Amino acid sequence: MDINKIKLLAVVGPTASGKTELAIRLAQHYNGEIISADSMQIYKGMNIATAKPTEKEKHGIVHHLMDFLEPSVEFSVSDYVELAHKAAADINSRGRLPILCGGTGLYIRSFLENIKFSDAEIDSELRKKLNQQYENDGGEKMLEYLSNFDPEAASSLLPQNGKRIIRAIEIYETTGITMSEHIRRSRLVPSPYDYTVIGLTYADRQRLYDRINRRVEIMLERGLVSEAREFYLTNVGNTASAAIGYKELKPYFDGKISLDEAVGRLKQATRHYAKRQLTWFRHDKCINWIEADECHDVFEEAKRIFDTQGDI
Repeated sequence: MDINKIKLLAVVGPTASGKTELAIRLAQHYNGEIISADSMQIYKGMNIATAKPTEKEKHGIVHHLMDFLEPSVEFSVSDYVELAHKAAADINSRGRLPILCGGTGLYIRSFLENIKFSDAEIDSELRKKLNQQYENDGGEKMLEYLSNFDPEAASSLLPQNGKRIIRAIEIYETTGITMSEHIRRSRLVPSPYDYTVIGLTYADRQRLYDRINRRVEIMLERGLVSEAREFYLTNVGNTASAAIGYKELKPYFDGKISLDEAVGRLKQATRHYAKRQLTWFRHDKCINWIEADECHDVFEEAKRIFDTQGDI
């Protein structure tokens, strides 16, 4: 334990695993406030699709970096890290425990490991050219090109991660240094946090998938279709429009498929997303995993882990 570092607790895991409920209970117990680590919960109005907790569900716990940005505004990982550092410092200054909660692995890793992002200037002409190339050739081709000089970064990205692929190429072409090397150098600066990470998972993957399917049904009961339709009437061509829960309903709004088919696609897309999240988190050796379906009391187990590691 380093007394000069800010003590912090993180609750991570795939969608529908129970992170939010656990984080809120831990915040109640440890006098904490929650910093959201969800790349879509940052946007205003996208309440049902992103499964934001209601005011009742928050039980009076303050939540940071949630519901503060217009969907049309671009928001990067480095933007998130900067704001999350400020939120953690503010919470700590008031004698409370910062609790990070979410499933966006890149946000979580970048924040906890204090990754500094490249200061390379944006070359607007190069950015325009790369954007056009991505539109013409697709993500697979762009990833193949990136792998020629930065295979490490390429292996961590998917073809649909257009912005990150383009930024990785841009950094190399403007500085001659790969994004992976920039990140490696940034890790020479230690994390300002004394952190404990708790991960929720399920020994029986089908149990998690059943929870996902049920969550989608609850979202529909709460008005997801109306929320998504309203979103597409007012927002076009931005990052938020790619949110799971909206893009699967778009073909239904366009009259191309039935609502039942759209809902089936939504459930499948959410299950696939959960699988990708688990794959990402499995590489992190710092996570203390709790198998929620095998644990008698998840809250008590999470407390035991934090009390042991956090020296509370």
